[in-house]
Amino acid sequence: MKKMLPWLITILLAITLIVLAAFLLMNKWFSDSSGNAVNDTVNSVETKQLTADEIVAMTSEMTEIKTNLADPDYIVSINFAFQLNSEATKEDFEKIKEIKIKPLIIKTLADVKPQELSGASGKDQLCSKLVNLINDTLPEGKLTQVEITSYILAPI
Repeated sequence: MKKMLPWLITILLAITLIVLAAFLLMNKWFSDSSGNAVNDTVNSVETKQLTADEIVAMTSEMTEIKTNLADPDYIVSINFAFQLNSEATKEDFEKIKEIKIKPLIIKTLADVKPQELSGASGKDQLCSKLVNLINDTLPEGKLTQVEITSYILAPI
C-alpha cells in the first residue's frame, strides 16, 4: 500500500491538470470570436457627415432577395440599402450587383439560423459581416454601411 500511494497521488494530480487544461481551453475552442473581428473591422471604417443628396447619390438598393436560411423550414425575404464611399464606387457596385453581390448575400444567408437574425443585434451582425465580405469583392472603393430596409422571416 505504501508503494502505491505516490502512484495514486501522481495519477490524481495528472487527471486534475488535464481536466483543468481542457476547461480553460474549451472557451477558446468553442467561442465565436469571428463576431468580434467583424465588428472591429466595421468600426474601423470611417464615416463622415453627408448631406441627404450625397447619401442618395452614393446609396444603392437591392430589393426582393428571397432565400432559405440554414434551417430549411424557414425562408427570408429581405431588402438592403448599401452606402458606398463615392459615386464612382456606386457605379462599379451597380455593375456587379446582380452577378457578384447578390450570390454573396444568398450564400451568407444560407449559413444563418433564424434565431441569429432575431433582434437588432442579429441584424447588425449580418450587416457587419456583409460589409466585410462585399468590401473584399469590390474592385475599387469601399462599402461604408449596409442597412436592412425590409425583413420578413416566415416558416415554410
